[in-house]
Amino acid sequence: MCKFSNPLTIFRVLNANQLSMADQSLSDKYNELTRKNTEALLGGGEKRIEQQHAKGKLSARERVLLLLDEGSFEELGKFVMHRSKDFGLDKEHYLGDGVVTGYGTICGRLVYVFSQDFTVFGGSLSETHAEKIVKVMDLAMKNGVPVIGLNDSGGARIQEGVVSLGGYADIFYRNVMASGVVPQISAIMGPCAGGAVYSPAMTDFIFMVENTSFMFVTGPNVVKTVTHENVTAEELGGASTHSTKSGVTHFACANEVECLNQIKQLFSYIPQNCEDDAPRLPYIAKDEKRPALNTIIPENPNQPYDMREVINGILDENSFFEVHKNFAENIVVGFARLAGRSIGIVGNQPASLAGVLDIDSSVKAARFVRFCDSFNIPLLVLEDVPGFLPGTDQEWNAIITNGAKLLYAFSEATVPRVTVITRKAYGGAYDVMNSKHIGADMNYAWPTAEIAVMGAKGAAEIIFKKEISEAADKEAKLAEKVEEYTQKFTNPYRAAFRGYIDEVIFPDQTREKLIRAFQMLENKVAVLPKKKHGNIPL
Repeated sequence: MCKFSNPLTIFRVLNANQLSMADQSLSDKYNELTRKNTEALLGGGEKRIEQQHAKGKLSARERVLLLLDEGSFEELGKFVMHRSKDFGLDKEHYLGDGVVTGYGTICGRLVYVFSQDFTVFGGSLSETHAEKIVKVMDLAMKNGVPVIGLNDSGGARIQEGVVSLGGYADIFYRNVMASGVVPQISAIMGPCAGGAVYSPAMTDFIFMVENTSFMFVTGPNVVKTVTHENVTAEELGGASTHSTKSGVTHFACANEVECLNQIKQLFSYIPQNCEDDAPRLPYIAKDEKRPALNTIIPENPNQPYDMREVINGILDENSFFEVHKNFAENIVVGFARLAGRSIGIVGNQPASLAGVLDIDSSVKAARFVRFCDSFNIPLLVLEDVPGFLPGTDQEWNAIITNGAKLLYAFSEATVPRVTVITRKAYGGAYDVMNSKHIGADMNYAWPTAEIAVMGAKGAAEIIFKKEISEAADKEAKLAEKVEEYTQKFTNPYRAAFRGYIDEVIFPDQTREKLIRAFQMLENKVAVLPKKKHGNIPL
């Protein structure tokens, strides 16, 4: 008699065999994903990563992981590869195509990031490389989140021709569209040449690393061919050059770790987007008087002092984060906190060129003012300015239009704006440095303030020219007239009589007055005339 197997048993056996085959297939798929993930993490390979390290440079992924909070990075486009077939590219593919993109957090705050990988085709930009960057920039705009770019690229991928150029243009367009909407920060971590320099140039802040990062439109070899100048890459476009001579970069850092840490520090002062407020730290009110401020201004009105001493005396302890420190040193700009609140500082620097305004300082300050206004950061102006720098060099290089940039920036700014005149406020520079006449909300002056068309000596020589020339003792007559002019005009009280100065205060009261003023202005609303946009004197 034949025995038939239980149908249920047969089903169970068949099902078990099928599951075993499925497990095998599933395991293969998981293994493939693991393999691809491992491959993507290596970029151009271990040997090229070692070459990066030998140059004192980190890999693209190491930079991202150091920048972001631990465990917060979510990568996008890890398996993207180029689509090119010309010039041997069809035989060489790398997952990610030379750029690591995604999002994560810095101190718990969301940020989008892209990090170019020099181990893959020298970080050169291809069509797909650009598409990855554009994707995170578009997401940043949609979600109101800052973008940080870690640049390490030889430029456009030559093998792709105009397609790579189109990729750059796509990025440039996003830079412009995002400007004033979300903060954009660029770190130059290696070479940045040709068209690659223009995207960082349109972002809000640029960081460079000394000795390993370079920025130039044309490199040393082209310069030598065209102009016969012998210049190294460091001399032409290194961090020192761009932080002191051209002003292209805002921060020059000793190494990559310091660079990434400074980006985090900057990030702590700025908001997520143009509709957000900057982070505020908790603050407990206490005695806000600062007696040390009473002795900062020298008895001799021509003797210099360091405006940073005033800044540090007024603001929260150790909170000043200076921007563009080594460029146009006759003006100081940066972020700080006042009673825990983030504010922007613009201060003339009497310790450099007597604090005069010139082309470089005007452009430096105007750029900073416009950033603060774009992102709702109140402005504090500390004024000690004898005027604009005279000379053919300044006039022939357009001090008129460049000085007007700062005037335009302050006039257009709608954030709370407060000025403290510590000493000199002469001529047109008085108007430009956030005077009441161009929309400042509160203007204070110390008793040492001198608000006049020009210095007493120069004014006396013009006004009393005849009397001085006819006097028996010309020097004595000049001294007499200088004193007369000083008593009448070089003080803060005539301006206060007119209401151009809201209050003349003792220096040690400054911090307390500013805290109250910015609290009072916290809900300020100012609406500019309806227009497409103004025509700033570029």
